Amino acid sequence: MFSDHWSPQIVGELNGQQVKLVKFKGEFVWHKHDEEDELFFVVRGNFKIAFRDKIVSVNENEFVIVPKGVEHKPLADEEVLVMLFEPADTLNTGNAKSELTKHVLPTI
Repeated sequence: MFSDHWSPQIVGELNGQQVKLVKFKGEFVWHKHDEEDELFFVVRGNFKIAFRDKIVSVNENEFVIVPKGVEHKPLADEEVLVMLFEPADTLNTGNAKSELTKHVLPTI
């Protein structure tokens, strides 16, 4: 239902959390979320998430949780479909403002 990369779409909400679908391809920006943990679940494909001290590979049907305050940067050589679980007020680029920052997310 969407094709843009790095543009989360809201697909559900529960207990103040949003469930979002997003397609990754290429590199995102280094950022962190001071108040929120994030869960990335790979629906299709695989990606890497860079931390300041390591890079973690996340494959289809696997997930990674990024604790609040931890800098990270998603990387995807090929298109990957990811489901995110995070608080409703979480800004996709956290503390980093860029052309990829999405202030308002569509609901599908």
